[in-house]
Amino acid sequence: MPIFEYKVIDVKGKTHAGVIDAENAPAARQKLRVAQKFPVSVVEVKDDVSTGSVGRRSAGNLFARVKPAEIAATTRQLATLLGTGFQLVAALDVLIPQTKTAALKKALARIKDALGEGQSFARALEQFPGIFSPLYINMVRAGESSGTLEIILERLADISENQVALHERIKTTLAYPLFVSFFGLLVLVVLMLFVVPSITSIFADLDRALPLPTRMLLFTSALFTRYWWLIGMGLAGLFFILQAAGNTNRGKLYRDRTMLQLPVIGTLIRKLAIARFSRTLGSLLENGVALLTALGTVKNITGNVIIAQAVQSAADEVEKGAGLGKALLASPVFPDLAIQMISVGEQSGNLETMLGKIADIFEKEVEGQLLRAVSLLEPVMIILIGSLVGFIVLSICLPIFEMSQLVK
Repeated sequence: MPIFEYKVIDVKGKTHAGVIDAENAPAARQKLRVAQKFPVSVVEVKDDVSTGSVGRRSAGNLFARVKPAEIAATTRQLATLLGTGFQLVAALDVLIPQTKTAALKKALARIKDALGEGQSFARALEQFPGIFSPLYINMVRAGESSGTLEIILERLADISENQVALHERIKTTLAYPLFVSFFGLLVLVVLMLFVVPSITSIFADLDRALPLPTRMLLFTSALFTRYWWLIGMGLAGLFFILQAAGNTNRGKLYRDRTMLQLPVIGTLIRKLAIARFSRTLGSLLENGVALLTALGTVKNITGNVIIAQAVQSAADEVEKGAGLGKALLASPVFPDLAIQMISVGEQSGNLETMLGKIADIFEKEVEGQLLRAVSLLEPVMIILIGSLVGFIVLSICLPIFEMSQLVK
């Protein structure tokens, strides 16, 4: 059924905005009038919300993407409303007008309609895989079956907020090095395209051979000046080729294996994936999800094909009767510390708690390693950019020094 965005005036003269579903615009207006709301405008929303593609990165909806922080805030508000006695449909009615992102607002409206048709909350969420992750849907399903939906939503909000906070800390840590790199490269490009050609043009009439650094600089500057468009097209083409290759199964496998083998970045990626794996698996088990089902869900949110394959292999061994710690031991991806803690958790019957501790340990290690790497990266980048600028200055000054000696 089509979705319409509306602006109305209620019986008290106050203006409200929201979304409503109806067969057509006149039916939507009639529906609003029955609810004693007098429509000012009713506009049909034409997008692909019903396919569940909202939130995916594509050219058409890049700027309408639903951010994880918005999902976390909406989940927290929904849990609060349910805790105060609201029914689920009534709680969604309250949330929809307050939701700022249009894509999420439309999705919530469709979910509310699905609930009105008798579908379960988890079933309604499954229609929007681009917004709600498999973890989210499976935890909601567990909450509905156990009658603890309010508690489950609180925990989902905690998980989402922790992940958003971790990502924000990582982005904040990397912001300054990226800022320095961008402006350093921008300065170098300006020098090579505009400054160097105008200065070195005075060397064209010299009858003597120029120093090697100057010849290298002139060649590089001419290359950038004449073929900048070709270089740009080449880089853009390489980017799209890598993107297309990364979307294939073989390309993902090669990319993720290469990323894990990188000296510093590979360690950070692996520890971050292990932390996400542990946090998610612990939350699912804590909320009554069976271990095999939980492993199937966690496999899809590790963010790395190699680690996902290791989790699937472990799930196969668990299905045969092996313990999780022993099953993970066969994979070189999982650190010994994590495997030992999981084994201890299984033996003591506190696997969920132990998984949470593993996540805490590796998240702190990632932050610590990232801070140390950035602290080393900043002076290296400054030295590198300074060396390049110094090379340019030296290449320009050497012929000038030689000319001054000839004048003497």
